[in-house]
Amino acid sequence: MYDLPPDLPRLRILRTWHAMWLGRIDEAFAAAEQQQGEERRPPQPDWVVELSVGLGARPVEVHAGHCYAIGKRHRAISREQALAALAEGIRACAHCRPDAEFGVL
Repeated sequence: MYDLPPDLPRLRILRTWHAMWLGRIDEAFAAAEQQQGEERRPPQPDWVVELSVGLGARPVEVHAGHCYAIGKRHRAISREQALAALAEGIRACAHCRPDAEFGVL
């Protein structure tokens, strides 16, 4: 049928060897999938403006791009747009303090 040894000790060794390689292949799959997922993820923006709810959503708070307190409704903005938003009176996040980073207190 197959070119496998007929005795149990050698069959166990073959099974162990193949299980080891299957584990290594599974680890390589997981690493490749994680890397591919990271490559597809867009880069983190430097600055973010959080938006209000509803139609015509308006900016309500400025955040640094790394801030953990960014809400679900937001969009990336440039440094200049973040400065302009703060100058217009849009609230700065109390957690990441973008106003302090810009020197606008």
